[in-house]
Amino acid sequence: MSTLTITKSPFAVDISFTTSKMVIILEDGRELSVPLEWFKKLRNASIDQLTNWRFIGKGEGIHWEELDEDISIENLL
Repeated sequence: MSTLTITKSPFAVDISFTTSKMVIILEDGRELSVPLEWFKKLRNASIDQLTNWRFIGKGEGIHWEELDEDISIENLL
């Protein structure tokens, strides 16, 4: 008998935005949709500010230099 093992990764590989949410694509193929309303600095940011981000570590977090905001992917899961 074989056993299926599913490995889930908490690392992000891409991020996009709509007018009301941030969509995070994880390394294992999952998509995480998070309301911008949860983050005061993000909900008040322009689209140019939102899209000016970089990953922290290997995708463990997201950093916005101009907004002085850091978000941990693991904390969103």
